[in-house]
Amino acid sequence: MRFVSLIASLIIGFTTTSCQSNEIPLATPVPDALAPKPQTKRLPYNYPSRPLALPDRAPRLPRCASACVMDALTGKLLYTHNASQKRQVASTQKVLTALVVLDHGSLNDRIVIEPEDTKADPTKLGVRPGESYTKRDLLTALMVRSYNDVAVTLARHTAGSLTRFSYMMNAKARSLGMYNSHFVNPNGLPGDQYSTAIDMARCAYHAYKNPELRHMVDMQHFSFKRSNGRMVSINNTNKLLGKYPWITGMKTGYTNAAGRCLISCGGVNGRHVIVVVLGAKPSQIWAESESLLRWALSAS
Repeated sequence: MRFVSLIASLIIGFTTTSCQSNEIPLATPVPDALAPKPQTKRLPYNYPSRPLALPDRAPRLPRCASACVMDALTGKLLYTHNASQKRQVASTQKVLTALVVLDHGSLNDRIVIEPEDTKADPTKLGVRPGESYTKRDLLTALMVRSYNDVAVTLARHTAGSLTRFSYMMNAKARSLGMYNSHFVNPNGLPGDQYSTAIDMARCAYHAYKNPELRHMVDMQHFSFKRSNGRMVSINNTNKLLGKYPWITGMKTGYTNAAGRCLISCGGVNGRHVIVVVLGAKPSQIWAESESLLRWALSAS
């Protein structure tokens, strides 16, 4: 009888020890994923993803004319501030320009510069009539440095004229659910046009789904090869890129009429968010965008 009891005790003890050794802790300490890090490695675009939870507290009131925070995976609105207010959005509308360009032809197509392509001040790459470039290189330069002559070149090549391209932009906008927007040019220079923070977030949501475009807006630097073979180093206008590895794009914009504008996006631990800030002061645009990104990505 004692032998049976001894065997039972050994079996119970072995089972308990085995179960304890295979237990998975309910929670483990996790370092601050949003803290500054020296590395600049980006998460792969097929990184496992999950929708964002809504943070417990609202963010502080943004110091800008309007703002919108959106879940980049589902399109769910997480926060809005005057987000339906119609405003000029400057070069952030080049994201829509890029989506229209990507709908037509191949990125490997070659584009010959026409004389009318060069007339688009003030920010210019300086392409010259007769030069030939791939659509991929021109579109990358547009997304990285926001050249107005490149926007005109791509629009003219895609539609035949800037007027026709604006029709295509507005049709594309409606197809994306941007019902409170109207565009008259591909570069965002002042004109009889407008959009809203919500509409530009919807635009960015669809851009975020395109791997080619996501790669372009995430580039801090781009080496552009001119037709004569000379290489030109182009630096991104988005100052948040490189500051943190979890910020991955998307597009800057500025005119006197629009103020400072920025569409930004980022991801942490499989959660992805889009932030649109419109009409901010030069000294505030980066901090306001970063603050809203951190707020959205801090949710568990």
